[in-house]
Amino acid sequence: MVDHVSPEDARLQELMSVEPDGPVVMLNLNRYREVAEYPADHPDAGAGLTGREAYMKYGIVAYGAIAAVGGKILWAAEATGLVIGCDHDECDEVVAVWYPSRAAFLGLADVPGYPESHLHRDAGVAQATLIATAGAAEPVLTSPF
Repeated sequence: MVDHVSPEDARLQELMSVEPDGPVVMLNLNRYREVAEYPADHPDAGAGLTGREAYMKYGIVAYGAIAAVGGKILWAAEATGLVIGCDHDECDEVVAVWYPSRAAFLGLADVPGYPESHLHRDAGVAQATLIATAGAAEPVLTSPF
């Protein structure tokens, strides 16, 4: 069964197999749970947090971790509607994050506190799509025009 919240090891290995290892922009498409789903023994279990509120607890830690590996959030916006696609493609938020390399992206796992913050992400996210795209040498959005 495909996990639509966390990356699979094979996909991460595939990401690292691309040569050369240059800048990457990770496009995050997140759909949040109406109510966060924490493990029963977690302090936030039963607190009635929305999925977005739980995700923001993760986001605060992730923001610092992104900076620690040299990354930068380029753009983030609330999704307001699906124009092309199926109901299962809907998302609540889109975030574009630039990293100086794919290795830097994977380095998030080594930032103190970041792996533990995934508990909030997992509690808040119903479905996530993460798309690796070619990044510019500097942390900017680019256009072919």
